[in-house]
Amino acid sequence: MAECIICGTSSDGPICETHQEDVVFEFRGDRPQQLTEGRFYRGSVDGYAEFGVFIDLNEHVTGLLHRSKLDRRLESLDWDVGDTVYVQVTNVRDNGDVDLGWSIRQSDDEFRGTLIDAPGGDRLAEPEPEPEPEPEPESEAEPEPEPEPEPEPEPEPESEAEPEPEPEPAAEPEPEPEPEPEPAPERVNVDGLRERVGETVRLEGEIVSVRQTSGPTVFELRDETGVVDCAAFEEAGVRAYPEVEVGDVARLDGEVRVRRDEIQVETESLDVLEGDALATVSGRMDEALRDESDPGEIEPVAEDPAVEALGEELRTAATVLRRAVKESRPVVVRHSADTDGYVAGAAIERAVLPLVREEHAGTDAVYHYFDRRPLEGTVYDLDDATKDVTRMLDDQERHDEKLPLFVFAGAGGTRDSLDGLELLGVYGAERLVIDGLAVEEEVEETVETALSPEPGDARTATTLAASVAAGVNDAIRADLEPLPAISYWDDVPEAYADLAAEAGLDADAVRDLREAVALEAYYQSYEDKRELIIDLLFDRVTGLAEQVADQFRTKMEAELETATANLDRHEVGGVGFAVLDTDAYTHRFDFPPTRLLLDELHRREVADGGDGPTVTIGLAKDELHLRSTTDVGVREVAATVRGRVPEGGVDTKGTREGTVEFLSGERDAVLEATMEAVAERLSATREA
Repeated sequence: MAECIICGTSSDGPICETHQEDVVFEFRGDRPQQLTEGRFYRGSVDGYAEFGVFIDLNEHVTGLLHRSKLDRRLESLDWDVGDTVYVQVTNVRDNGDVDLGWSIRQSDDEFRGTLIDAPGGDRLAEPEPEPEPEPEPESEAEPEPEPEPEPEPEPEPESEAEPEPEPEPAAEPEPEPEPEPEPAPERVNVDGLRERVGETVRLEGEIVSVRQTSGPTVFELRDETGVVDCAAFEEAGVRAYPEVEVGDVARLDGEVRVRRDEIQVETESLDVLEGDALATVSGRMDEALRDESDPGEIEPVAEDPAVEALGEELRTAATVLRRAVKESRPVVVRHSADTDGYVAGAAIERAVLPLVREEHAGTDAVYHYFDRRPLEGTVYDLDDATKDVTRMLDDQERHDEKLPLFVFAGAGGTRDSLDGLELLGVYGAERLVIDGLAVEEEVEETVETALSPEPGDARTATTLAASVAAGVNDAIRADLEPLPAISYWDDVPEAYADLAAEAGLDADAVRDLREAVALEAYYQSYEDKRELIIDLLFDRVTGLAEQVADQFRTKMEAELETATANLDRHEVGGVGFAVLDTDAYTHRFDFPPTRLLLDELHRREVADGGDGPTVTIGLAKDELHLRSTTDVGVREVAATVRGRVPEGGVDTKGTREGTVEFLSGERDAVLEATMEAVAERLSATREA
């Protein structure tokens, strides 16, 4: 039994429980779980972040001293990286994160002793070896008397003497050999860094982002195998290597370390490459990027001739997505806030996120490099584009992020979106449109990549997005196969219904998921609801879809009952019209939204109306929505109405939703002209 070094009582080690906080410990373990909560430890400053300071307790374990635990403002700390500091361990989390507290004692002298905290037990710190005594100088001896000078000899008579030979020139001293330069660190790839922890290595690649923290500058470097954070410290909050910019190809030497279970390189030197070195590294990366981005021939998720006919287009779209991830460009999915849009966006998300995690060491990379942003309809207008451009330029300015790849799923496929798409193009953002209906020619000519079926082969956006996602990441194909069936409100193609059944989803389960997503897509429609969509579509949380779908049906039936009772019926040119005043007979700011209500109302009207053509119109104050089983060409209808009601300010917005806009003062005239124009077009279609 040992005695406490402070009070002398018996204890299991050199310090008793009572005096644990009176001494400072030097940590000799290699895992956070070996720390003892409540003890004070000597550490060194590793770096700053916006939320606190990272403190190395030794080369293996780092903790966080949060700014809330400081007795002063974080910005006022004068600690430099490497400075010795004293902190208290307040908590060791299950995941290995270490929470630290502030110590007012900041030197060994202020503690009552120093101990070693080692896995084998506590022990006294080894005393520092005493310096060897310097040898005493020898005593000075008495100076000997100088001998008396001998008398100079008599000079001999001069005689002819031989001339003395000239002295040979002294040999020049040989130059000292120059010291040999230290060998350069070994070049390694990012994917091999975890095996090189503690070593100084060399990386070569592209700088894909730069983040300035209140401590170090963090450079993200990408080579042909992955991306890693590289911290460079000049001075707290001061940009290190200001000449290095995003997009530069650089050579970086540094020590590989583990911080919070993530690999990071502590930068020792960073140089932008030029000339032959630049060409070599760029060529190596481009070749690897081409190989890794191309998924090869894509097998659609189901046997569907319309999708199989798009083989090369599917491959191109998947390549664009894979390349964006490999280039560390954020992927932003813009989709309609309805079932088809949400499920299509979820399919792409399901494929891309694992690739982002593989590419980036940071655990929060999925939030930096992927985002879903629902749209109110299927049109990407200037308002949407302005918000996106402002956001991406801000991210570029503040975080040196690359410009994103914008993916439009079930949106942006018509000329109504041209203004927004063109604004993105002005700033150089790449655009990919995936639509279940044929993308209009003007859009195809504007964006870099467009994917849609041939005219007449209408599908949902999810149908195409699921096969693209399978090409992006074939490992999650089984998750994707049931999704297309969920995106069809009626007449689910047999091939997709069979896939859903094989995944354990019968027709009722598919319907529940479809309606549950529709309800959640409406509420908080400007949020991506990543976790909720995962719970519904992929994790299949027991009872969730059934519960949400029941709410959907309750709300829908109540609204349909009111709408059906207030339909105004007309017959024009042999065509039956059912007109609903949506301002008067719907709850405009509650579920269901007008589009979804009219879709369901039209399905029921057609089912009850026999074989004759039926058109459903939702009439609001300054817009109307057309629903017809036969495509009447909303843009052409609007053009006819504009000619007959020239003062009506008639225009289209959202031709996929069948929306015609007008001035409210011409409401009745526009309705009458619209019914006439639709009847004429349907009559012409029948005759053809």
